[in-house]
Amino acid sequence: MKAIVQDAYGSEDLLELRDIERPVPRDDEVLVEMRAAGVGPEVWHVMTGRPYVARVALGLRKPKNPVCGWDGAGRVEAVGAKVTGFKPGDEVFGNCEGSFAEYARAKADKIVLKPATLTFEQAAALPVSGMTALQALSGKSRPQPGQRVLVIGASGGVGTYAVQLATMYGAEVTGVCGPAGADLVRSLGATHVIDYTREDITDHNPHRYDVIIDNAGLRPLPVLRRALTPRGTLVIVGAEGGSSFFGGMSRGLRAVLLSPFIAQNLRNLVSLSRQEDLLTLKDLAEKGRITPTVDRAYPLSEAPAAIRHLKQGHPKGKLVVAI
Repeated sequence: MKAIVQDAYGSEDLLELRDIERPVPRDDEVLVEMRAAGVGPEVWHVMTGRPYVARVALGLRKPKNPVCGWDGAGRVEAVGAKVTGFKPGDEVFGNCEGSFAEYARAKADKIVLKPATLTFEQAAALPVSGMTALQALSGKSRPQPGQRVLVIGASGGVGTYAVQLATMYGAEVTGVCGPAGADLVRSLGATHVIDYTREDITDHNPHRYDVIIDNAGLRPLPVLRRALTPRGTLVIVGAEGGSSFFGGMSRGLRAVLLSPFIAQNLRNLVSLSRQEDLLTLKDLAEKGRITPTVDRAYPLSEAPAAIRHLKQGHPKGKLVVAI
């Protein structure tokens, strides 16, 4: 089968399209014939091995799994001996490590049936980004009707879902994005849009937002806290920015350590792949409550260009690789 493979950590220039052996599913896995794969920050982090602390899990000297890709959608080709919930021919989506390939293995408890209303490309754009947004807006950070929510990075993969979910919960949503993404963010339900190239989140009315979802990872913690209400909730998403060793994790750690001593609730989100969340996203997609925004679909051979676009092109919504 054809797959996008890397032999060492580094840039997208090290990625190669190769013919490799088709994987064999273990007893608790299914083999998925991939139709599309998501392209998000998690792909870049695995490719580069940054922040370096993440290599404890990813592989110290090189990736444990040389095939790129983290999530996607496709059809079940075969099932392991202990799998009872799926059969060959089922259309599924979810966490499929090594998804930049014609076939990939997936844990049976990390995938669900694909929403009937979505294409494979749309479904591939949903798992990681959708689950991250869903988990960011849960617990104490789930807004009540009428509360004010600020989504930083609102036109990106996670941000487009966060805007839709917060709007669905009845919040008044303000999105932060560049000028090219403003119309999209408004179309997803945002009442207000802040153009980060022209103004800051605290320019007009500090202590304004009940919930802030920060997907961008560049603003200092004191700036984010000034934009929060005195008892508001901040959710820091991802590990963008920061040093090469810790990335943005150091900012999230500072937030967690500070939170017990102040009235504001500061969270650092480490998103988990959970089947129950995939089922929630499936239900919301089929009911039309959320819709994936696919900026562009690249063919498998152009996967390196997709990752380059992710880091340099400010995509609106999610990029996918069509297989």
